[in-house]
Amino acid sequence: MRDRTLQTALVVGAILASVTASSQDGAAQVIRSGPPTCKAIALTFDMCPVRDGAGYDAPLIDTLVSKHIPATFFLSGRWVATHEAEVRAMLSVPFFEIGTHGQIHAHLPMLDADRQRKEIQGPVTLLQTHYGRSAPLFRPPYGEYNDATVEIAQALGLRFILWNAVSGDPDPQLARTRMVDNLKATVRNGSIIVFHANGRGRHTRAVVEDLYEDLVLTKGLQLVTVSTLLDGCKPGQTRDGTERSH
Repeated sequence: MRDRTLQTALVVGAILASVTASSQDGAAQVIRSGPPTCKAIALTFDMCPVRDGAGYDAPLIDTLVSKHIPATFFLSGRWVATHEAEVRAMLSVPFFEIGTHGQIHAHLPMLDADRQRKEIQGPVTLLQTHYGRSAPLFRPPYGEYNDATVEIAQALGLRFILWNAVSGDPDPQLARTRMVDNLKATVRNGSIIVFHANGRGRHTRAVVEDLYEDLVLTKGLQLVTVSTLLDGCKPGQTRDGTERSH
């Protein structure tokens, strides 16, 4: 009986291992964080379309550039269409990475598969045809998705990126200190943090500066792009593989 129980356990274990491995195959595995063995985190910024205002947090972007902070931006197609100069400026920064965030920031699970495909593929095609840049990372608007969303992203060869740490920067009720404290309590090796850089984030630049001081300069975590984080980052490695110091 003991041998049979052990045999059963081994078979079940093999099946579970197979299921786990297969769930990680394909570009569209839903990713919320990087490997915990990587002593690094990724700052990500959504560029959702806005009805008024510039739709671009220039002081935040200037801070990222001046401090040489790698960052990953998820651009909606509608945002790209109205911010050509900003898109070109962001594409020129070697430690910035560009992903996509749907065409019009729609609630994807409310759409049928054909409309979802158009919504997902729109900004990918726009960046490729107008700017000559591929964008293999995708983040669904509002973080919402269903099985069709994942299947379409996989068919398009996109990495499906969510997050495991929320800045809360669109919330007008959250004070800067509360945002920082929440992130310090949540962030760990491999974390992906979601912010906004479309002018709708509150305290975003200040919070990024606080995290830079605490997590990077004091605690020794590295800031890297999402792709570097997922591709087995090395300490201090940026998207182009160079080593940098702070």
